[in-house]
Amino acid sequence: MGLKNFESLLRSESFLLAAKNTLIFNAIGVPLIMLLSLGFALLLNTGIKGLSFYRSCFILPLVVPVASVILVWQILFHEHGALSQLLQHFGLPAVDWINSKWSLAVLVLLYIWKNCGYNVVLFLAGLNSIPREYYESARIDGAGLWTCFTQITLPFITPTGFFVLVLSIINSLKVFRESYQLAGNYPDMHIYMLQNFMNNNFANLNYQRLSAAAFLIFVVIGLMVLVLFRFESRIGRDLE
Repeated sequence: MGLKNFESLLRSESFLLAAKNTLIFNAIGVPLIMLLSLGFALLLNTGIKGLSFYRSCFILPLVVPVASVILVWQILFHEHGALSQLLQHFGLPAVDWINSKWSLAVLVLLYIWKNCGYNVVLFLAGLNSIPREYYESARIDGAGLWTCFTQITLPFITPTGFFVLVLSIINSLKVFRESYQLAGNYPDMHIYMLQNFMNNNFANLNYQRLSAAAFLIFVVIGLMVLVLFRFESRIGRDLE
């Protein structure tokens, strides 16, 4: 019976759609948030004035209640929301952003806005731990900004970057809360995630499919984390 549950699960169109959307969301959202977080951290690390103020601004999305954030997003991206009103002002048709092919972009934007600030603070901590003498010595030897970044900054923030990567993947798997409040139990097909699939099967009391899906997701996440740890250890050895 157990193997039949897995066979039934892998033939389920809703599960395959949810798995595909989750992979697409992670493939887009995680690299974007990593690049943006590192970019903002490098910018703030240049000694810009008002650093504490900008840190507070980046942390602010973490303390704002999710319901309030969703309300703002609905005001912005509803079919009759602010963004559609702006498009109509320029003679363009209104778009139902949350219930169209743009829904994935809206959810990725929400994920980045919600989690980018914490990643920036972590990257800043990693950047501040790099001795300034290394940069001064490199500049004396004629190294430019790109050389300093690739030869000094990247090797030293690799452990921090790995931690931020794992944290970003974990947060991407928790995006169901925002997706559920934004579009309900059965959102647009582009943002129907594995979490939606799990929640709906729990509500429908389909515990066999739910258990099979939970076990399969656990195995995939475990293998992914193992590969990431192996990759980080290999990079660490190469940098030594």
